[in-house]
Amino acid sequence: MSTYQLKNEELEITINSHGAELTCLRDVKSGNNYLWDAKPEYWARYSPVLFPLVGGLRGKEYTYQGAKYKMSQHGFARDMEFSLKEQTDDTIWFVLHNTEETMAVYPFPFALEIGYQLSGRALRVMWKVHNTGQTNMYFSIGAHPAFRCPIMPQTKREEYYIQFEGADELTYRLLTKDGLAQKTTNSLQTAGGIIPFDKQLFSNDALVFEHDQAQSVSLLTKEKVPYITVRFDAPVFGVWTPTCGDAPFICIEPWYGRCDAEDFSGELQDREWGNHLSEGETFEASYEIEAHKI
Repeated sequence: MSTYQLKNEELEITINSHGAELTCLRDVKSGNNYLWDAKPEYWARYSPVLFPLVGGLRGKEYTYQGAKYKMSQHGFARDMEFSLKEQTDDTIWFVLHNTEETMAVYPFPFALEIGYQLSGRALRVMWKVHNTGQTNMYFSIGAHPAFRCPIMPQTKREEYYIQFEGADELTYRLLTKDGLAQKTTNSLQTAGGIIPFDKQLFSNDALVFEHDQAQSVSLLTKEKVPYITVRFDAPVFGVWTPTCGDAPFICIEPWYGRCDAEDFSGELQDREWGNHLSEGETFEASYEIEAHKI
């Protein structure tokens, strides 16, 4: 396991080769770290990449070509060692290839590349999924970055706000106790896209938003000033903070995929919001984190 850094005049980031996971997003001048610091009493991760699953499977297994495979929530990439592919002054890329271990639970040859690029006060996170096999490949991929909330001293999480740019009303799904998407949807009313943080909103775990309802989500201070903005074009995104205790972070999660619905009964290729690649094809996607000055 190794750590790597990128730095410009505004921001400094640290990435761990284990999971190719972003572990620090720090303001060079103020020293403020916008990213959660993975204290295990709340959640011992920083910003895992979810592959080849986003969320969980009904019965903790899936079916492909008549065979059943077990896989834990969010897949295996976040717990595997990536290799450094290349690094420049402002960009770094990591790569993970299939192994005997992955083929036992996910029978597809692949190469997963994860990249980070710094530009001013923005960090672009980039993904490339290559189908290196000879059959169709089915997968999901998603982000799970956790941002400090509260971030200012002498403030409380309940004083902060969440902003969904351009959306006055949204619909979302809650999760069952088994981590599956409920069949019913719920309505979220906002004031110009802004809602106050309310931990009761997350009493059923994450909120899952589908159908491209927003392309930008921000966390705001108690003065309603944004300090972190996540921009994406993913069709699904989640917002999450742990249901128990007062965990001082909120996750904003762009997803190309989603957990199984509570009544799902299909095979891997039938999973909602999933993706597929033909032999030799490549899937590319990215999202951006802007760390505003505070």
